[in-house]
Amino acid sequence: MEDSNKGWLNCEITYHSMTSLQVNMTEHKRQPVYYVVFVVTKYKNFEEARAKAPEQIAAHLARSKELHQKGTLLMSGAFLNNPDEPLSTMAVLSSREAAEDYIHGDPFFINGMISKWYVREWANMFA
Repeated sequence: MEDSNKGWLNCEITYHSMTSLQVNMTEHKRQPVYYVVFVVTKYKNFEEARAKAPEQIAAHLARSKELHQKGTLLMSGAFLNNPDEPLSTMAVLSSREAAEDYIHGDPFFINGMISKWYVREWANMFA
């Protein structure tokens, strides 16, 4: 795999001191409900998406990082390839409004590259 692709599925983060992101994630542990966005793309797998939509992937990643820094997108990622189903992703957000904004502003949604999506409330058992 080329270095330019490392951020998508392979990531290493080292924290030397408490960051604002860590503080945000600690604060969110007390939140009793999160909102999970499930997305099914029109692509068979990540390789197909990377070949056909590299600009949308780059825009999606940049926007996701920005929302993560703001503390509304807590985590997200693609499910590992399953040959029996299309490329699918999920994102955990801090509010229903953040979840709706996340999907409606996503480059894959805007460009018609999603076949199905939905938002579900998710209970945090550690709240």
